[in-house]
Amino acid sequence: MNTSHAKTVGARTIRIAAAVIRDDSGKLLLVRKRGAKAFMQAGGKIEPGEAPAAALARELREELGIVVDPTAASHLGSFSAPAANEPDAHVEAELFELSIADEPIPAAEIEEMVWLSPDLASGMELAPLTADIVLPRYRR
Repeated sequence: MNTSHAKTVGARTIRIAAAVIRDDSGKLLLVRKRGAKAFMQAGGKIEPGEAPAAALARELREELGIVVDPTAASHLGSFSAPAANEPDAHVEAELFELSIADEPIPAAEIEEMVWLSPDLASGMELAPLTADIVLPRYRR
C-alpha cells in the first residue's frame, strides 16, 4: 500500500502532532471534531517554536482532559497526508504512540470519541492520515 500522497501544488501545509493511543485490547482512540465528518487521531496544530511532543501533550490536555508526559511519547515518524477538514491543505504529522492512564473525556472542539478496532474500520469516514497510515500499521 502506498502511504505517501502527492502534495497539491500551492497546497497549504498544516504541522500537527498526533497520538496513536491504544487500549489493552488493541482498539485505537479516534476523535471527531465539531463540524467535521472524519474521525482521526487525537492531537492538533504545532505552535511556532513548540516541540511536537509538547504540542501533543497540550492538545491532549485541552481536547480530552488527559495529562501525558511528553517524554513518554514514542515518536513513530513524520508523515504527510491530505488534510481531512481543510480543502487545498495537507498535514505534516509528527506521529507518536503513547499509553494513557486517565479516561479521556471529549472537550474543547471534540464532538465525539470512539475506541475502534483497526480491523473493523470499514464504513467509517476517516481522515487520510488515519485511514492510509495509522490503520494499516495496527491491523492484525
